Amino acid sequence: MTKYLFEANYVGEGIKGLMREGGTARRAALTDALNSVGGSLESFYYAFGDTDVLGVFDVPDPAGAAALSLMINSTGNVNVRLKPLLTPEDIDEAAKKTPSYRAPGQ
Repeated sequence: MTKYLFEANYVGEGIKGLMREGGTARRAALTDALNSVGGSLESFYYAFGDTDVLGVFDVPDPAGAAALSLMINSTGNVNVRLKPLLTPEDIDEAAKKTPSYRAPGQ
């Protein structure tokens, strides 16, 4: 399973829905959505400032994460951004690889 950091902002009707339903109901809705793609919620927090809600979840494959992101963003009530999280061991493996690359202008 891959872990993802998610950051989201409620917009328009999403803010009204949050105020009407409350925070625990929105967390439950995300948990249900994650279950539908074989994932699970690790952490979920509300915040002040540029990000309304953030946390970490697991999903079995990138397609499940993409489907979830597309579905949530398509509502127009929430803007969600996902970042895959890498372990130190993932970075060890990446450091062993030698990709071929030509920088622009070279």
